Amino acid sequence: MIKDSLRVGALHSRSIEVDRERTISFLGEDLRIYATPKLIDDIEQTCLDYLLEFVDEGENSVGTAVDIAHTGATLLGMSVRIEVKVTGIDGRAVKFDIAVFDDIEQVCTGSHSRFVVNVEKLKARVSDKASRAGIVSA
Repeated sequence: MIKDSLRVGALHSRSIEVDRERTISFLGEDLRIYATPKLIDDIEQTCLDYLLEFVDEGENSVGTAVDIAHTGATLLGMSVRIEVKVTGIDGRAVKFDIAVFDDIEQVCTGSHSRFVVNVEKLKARVSDKASRAGIVSA
């Protein structure tokens, strides 16, 4: 369960350098810029890492929605600052507003939602679904 110390309005931020793995390649070497899927991954990871401070042992969270506008090109080697703000807590569901800034400008706005899960219960549900689908787990 989410601890009472997590409050609507809580703020968290993380800075990341845009390395080669985070950039697109399809426009050539001169246009290696932050790839939107990598930006989304970094947003989700930032929210996950923050939320884990407020859940019990044996719990984690999964993303349930992402809605962003990626509005600026961030170059390879630049830094970004991902700022997240808790805007809603409803039971095990948490919603964040997102703002991302590079060294020059704001490059992203949006929202992200996560749901706190009991890892063992989720593992059991996934195992049951895999069994019904005929998927053998490794």
